[in-house]
Amino acid sequence: MTEQIKLLKETEEARESAQALLQWLVEAKTQSDANLAQTGLQDHVRSLTGKSSIENAIVSTRRMIDTLTRHLDQFKTQSAR
Repeated sequence: MTEQIKLLKETEEARESAQALLQWLVEAKTQSDANLAQTGLQDHVRSLTGKSSIENAIVSTRRMIDTLTRHLDQFKTQSAR
């Protein structure tokens, strides 16, 4: 296996892991919001910063997925030449 193919596979695996993480974070946020609503408690980080820690993690994970996708697209475009 060439180094380029190995790097491509590792990048694809990293993106798949990030997508799974994103799904988990979205589900966890939904559950957390429901728990907060049910208990009448508030998210202190959200009340101080405008976003919860989990919302920040979701944004960061989406950025990571976008970056990995761009790199994969660039690699595939360059390989096709």
